[in-house]
Amino acid sequence: MTSFGLPGWLRIVLVAGAVILITGAGLFAYRWYARPTTLSIAVGSVDGEAGRIVTAIAGRFADKNAPVRLKMVETASAVESANAFSSGRTDLAIVRGDVGDLSNAQAVIVVARAVALLVAPPGTSVEGLADLKRATIGVVAGETNRRLVSVLSNEYDFVRANVKFRDVAPADARRALESKEVRAILVVVPLTEKYLSLVRGLFPQNPKAGLVLIPIESAGAIAEKDKAYESFDVPKGTFHGSPPVPGDDVTTLKVSYYLVAKKELDADLITALTKELMNVRRDLIGELPLLSQVAAADTDSDAYLPVHPGAAAFYNGTQLSFLDKWGNAIFLAPMIIGGLLSVLAAAWQFLRADDPGRQERELDTLYAFGSRIRTAQTEAELSGIEREIDTVLQTQRARTVAGEENALEATVLNVTAHRLQSLIHDRRIQLAGHGNEPSPA
Repeated sequence: MTSFGLPGWLRIVLVAGAVILITGAGLFAYRWYARPTTLSIAVGSVDGEAGRIVTAIAGRFADKNAPVRLKMVETASAVESANAFSSGRTDLAIVRGDVGDLSNAQAVIVVARAVALLVAPPGTSVEGLADLKRATIGVVAGETNRRLVSVLSNEYDFVRANVKFRDVAPADARRALESKEVRAILVVVPLTEKYLSLVRGLFPQNPKAGLVLIPIESAGAIAEKDKAYESFDVPKGTFHGSPPVPGDDVTTLKVSYYLVAKKELDADLITALTKELMNVRRDLIGELPLLSQVAAADTDSDAYLPVHPGAAAFYNGTQLSFLDKWGNAIFLAPMIIGGLLSVLAAAWQFLRADDPGRQERELDTLYAFGSRIRTAQTEAELSGIEREIDTVLQTQRARTVAGEENALEATVLNVTAHRLQSLIHDRRIQLAGHGNEPSPA
């Protein structure tokens, strides 16, 4: 194969440049494919605990060089987090199942489960919701618990019973109880020691009696109507004390906090996020006990919040490997590219192809030199014919090197050139021996 007349050093430079270009393109493609994806997450809670947890998780993602990173968007409450997510300002959010517009949300994990605690101060005569007629109930985080208050009011017809609800800040709850502004407190918290201590701190301590946990007996019926809630029994002795508080299991409502993602987020991305979250949970559970409540999202088709397909793939063990996803493309791509190159080469040759009779005409041109040689009368005329022959032969040689289909074969060129050279030699001898005497054609 010829090298188009290029000098050796230039060919080496071209090959080295091509290798460097291909290697650089491959490295760039790999870096682009392996680069971490940053997802924004809306987080808000009354006590800021959710923000601390997400900050710790995001830091651990960065330390591990995880393929997914988190950018926290801090909000004042679960309501604002749900609004930020539903308006499209964030990719993810930690939301409570009964708060905000979750129509575009799909669950990734269950972050925590919070329990509705309707609590009266020690020594009270209140034993059930029927004893709260014409009373005022203080609601901690009232904006977040709007839907829960509405559900309870409808189920127990609190309007007819003249039961009112009043929002109270955690710092004002104890004062409101002591001044009789409220008869009981409604608070929704996870059943962890930290939050149980906060609830106990809302009430004055009484060594002879513990706080009173008021049951929500219709919790099962409420859960049937509103899938955001579940019926739950607070275990006996949850608040400790002697005697134990409560003295027996107490029925109430439970609601879940979810990490949700947009429906349109790539399934593989959410699979990677779910995997990293579960791994980090094991690493951080010692310093963040609330992470013990983290659990897999419900993958059933009738779940309250549908699980994201990427999270479901992780939980079900159906995530695809790189070869599973791209194997067919890797196998078919060379065949398709080869076929396209063949078609393009054929089209190129077709567009460049000369007419079919060109070879014959060019042979006739070479053969015509024979008659001219035999009738040449001078040495100068023979030299001119020789130059014309050289030009034709050089042209054909260049066409053969370029791979043109209609170029004359090398054997034909060699035979023809040898024949014409013999004729020129013989004619020169004739001209030298006979002077200018014409010879027959």
